[in-house]
Amino acid sequence: MKVLLVNGSPRPKGCTFTALSEVASELERQGVEAQIFQLGAQPVAGCIACGKCAILGQCFRDDKVNEFLSLASEADGFVFGSPVYFASVAGQLECFLDRVFYAGGELFTNKPGAVVVSCRRGGASAAFDQLNKYFGIRNMPVVSSNYWNQVHGFTPEDVRQDLEGLATMRQLGRNMAWMLKCFEAGKKAGVPLPEAEPTVRTNFIR
Repeated sequence: MKVLLVNGSPRPKGCTFTALSEVASELERQGVEAQIFQLGAQPVAGCIACGKCAILGQCFRDDKVNEFLSLASEADGFVFGSPVYFASVAGQLECFLDRVFYAGGELFTNKPGAVVVSCRRGGASAAFDQLNKYFGIRNMPVVSSNYWNQVHGFTPEDVRQDLEGLATMRQLGRNMAWMLKCFEAGKKAGVPLPEAEPTVRTNFIR
């Protein structure tokens, strides 16, 4: 079993990475492989809804999106982490996720997802809600913790002093590992995945 964790911060070893590392360490302790994917500081273009991904099997822009999608098929679960900017997620992460879920949405279906947000003081709940919406459109079970998955601090050293936040991260790791093990047990017991109905698209304006 493997979980892919995305660091959506432009800073490779900042507060978001510190939080994700706590989740990853707990996953490893529970016997689940964890890999942190660094989005990095390079600009990420937004989706232009061209539909080329349906033909190419990936986005026509050869960047971090396609690099991530090549890894996503091997993952059993996902954790997306973001710093909080103006009570929202990092802009490059939003562009990244729009394209990832549009170009490779089937790679996430029926796989657990979780969100981690990092903020100095406020805006965490808004960013947390924003990121969780990606799971609801792809049949992804949402993994929670014993509090909203957030840490507070201006520096990684600050985050390491947020004992409640770090405990929340560890509980998230344990919950993700437990859910993955339950899914694996279900597969071995012959429990089928939920049946999917054919998509019927409707518009509100006729």
